[in-house]
Amino acid sequence: MSFKHSLEGLLDRGKAELKNFTESRHAPSIPQSSRPAPPIPTSSKPSSSSQPYWQPNFHSSIPVSQYFQHECGQHGWGNNEAQNYTEATANSFHTSDHKLVLRAVVNSSAPTNETKYTSARLISHQKLGRQRGCLVATLSPPCASGVWPAFWLLPSQPFTWPNDGEVDIMETWNGDCVNHSCLHWGHYNGEDWNKHRVKETQMPNIGQPQGHIYAFAWQHPENGQGGQAVWYIDGQPVMKASIPEGTRRMEDWKIIINVAMAGNVCQGRLPANGEYHLVIHELKLCEEPAGGWHAFERDWNAAPEGHPM
Repeated sequence: MSFKHSLEGLLDRGKAELKNFTESRHAPSIPQSSRPAPPIPTSSKPSSSSQPYWQPNFHSSIPVSQYFQHECGQHGWGNNEAQNYTEATANSFHTSDHKLVLRAVVNSSAPTNETKYTSARLISHQKLGRQRGCLVATLSPPCASGVWPAFWLLPSQPFTWPNDGEVDIMETWNGDCVNHSCLHWGHYNGEDWNKHRVKETQMPNIGQPQGHIYAFAWQHPENGQGGQAVWYIDGQPVMKASIPEGTRRMEDWKIIINVAMAGNVCQGRLPANGEYHLVIHELKLCEEPAGGWHAFERDWNAAPEGHPM
């Protein structure tokens, strides 16, 4: 029986006050034991009181190189990719409204191969630097055939791939409007196929101008055992994984942002002439995820594991 019905017979004023009280209450949250699978992310922005311990300033007067190293070259990058990564301001820059932009440019009539497909690949000077924390970015990626933008993590150099690990937070290709949250480790041979995990999230509006919020929270104890990681999109936990023993400690990892073109993942498709922009609205490293570590435990229990690749 409702609280309102239990008070039948009270004065009209009491009924009115009760009505105001009951209407002002929020609906109860879904218990964890019956929580459904994460919904398709929306553009809502979760709130967080966590203070960042690193947050680059994207003011137009500040060079991109203050926070990132440009990795340059046109050697296929292990995937038969077409782009020539450059440090030119035409391919990576800060805007007047304080955004970081990676611009891939296609000009198939350019006189040299080095100038037909140009783009940027950035690796942060900053390491994750904590046994536990949360990396958060608001991103608007390009979504087109032959284009492969990514926001991901690798251990600092030198490292062995995939033995030391790889984490993909935002990765999409060929205009499929799907985000691929991934964890790689092991030796990538027949015996190790089961070690590579991925979770696909359908995102029809993945490239929306205001961006989506991608986050990766981790806790990696000093002894290297029992580490946990959760991937988020717009505050929803979309994948979880135990941090495998033997991978590089998370505090030694760095952030990578790039826009690749063509290659194996894109099934050899080349993008059409034009410009393709990956916009980073905000980027930060925080001491804890939104809601704190108590919320992380809840999200860990709710999030699905990825499936083998």
